[in-house]
Amino acid sequence: MAHNSPTFSPLYRQIKDLIVRALDAGEWLPGQAIPSEQVLAARFGVSQGTVRKAVDELAAENILIRRQGKGTFVSSHQDPRAVFRFLRLKAISGGPVLPKSQPLECMRAKAGQEAARNLGVGPGSPIVIVRRVLRLDGKPVVIDEMYLAAEVFPGLSLEMLRDWHGSLYSLFESRFGVRMVRATEKLRAVAAEKTVAEMLDVREGTPLLSVERVAYTYGDKPVEWRRGLYSTAEHYYVNELS
Repeated sequence: MAHNSPTFSPLYRQIKDLIVRALDAGEWLPGQAIPSEQVLAARFGVSQGTVRKAVDELAAENILIRRQGKGTFVSSHQDPRAVFRFLRLKAISGGPVLPKSQPLECMRAKAGQEAARNLGVGPGSPIVIVRRVLRLDGKPVVIDEMYLAAEVFPGLSLEMLRDWHGSLYSLFESRFGVRMVRATEKLRAVAAEKTVAEMLDVREGTPLLSVERVAYTYGDKPVEWRRGLYSTAEHYYVNELS
């Protein structure tokens, strides 16, 4: 009979987990500097090399950012460079992409089976559904439908979405203290239905890219489930593999 053996976690991974817990608890906020490796080593009772390895891994995951001569900071969606970490579209022309969100709806609902599974909540739990058109260089390119756990985003409204001038993730970070740190996506090709075609200003039946995303905050907690339809007539989707 097989027995389950305890899993071993390297010491630097344990320190990494402790740093993430501190981030999740709001000890260091997005954009703020974290303590030096020497201070963290003393706090956790480990060597500076162990802390450095943990911080290196968090920096590789874009949770922390090292700035030469200044220290290590918590990544923030307020940084304009962070916009294209999750928006993976580039213009075929090679020119700059200027995104602008056009919110259409923001309503309360109860989670169905699929939303509940993707958000890690119980069926019937309160959620917020947001629908918007994302314009790039003034042209409609993406239709998004987002499902959010209502308890994580209390007070989110259509007025708030329309008044915000940055990315949605920067809004979630600034107003609700929720930072998206990673996401998983599923892509497939679909044909544009009539209503969608009109909204994206393409012909009915035009091939679109369907992108389904689950975004996670610290501790691998899912907080957003999103379904988007992308027009790729003038843009392409970029994925860098390493």
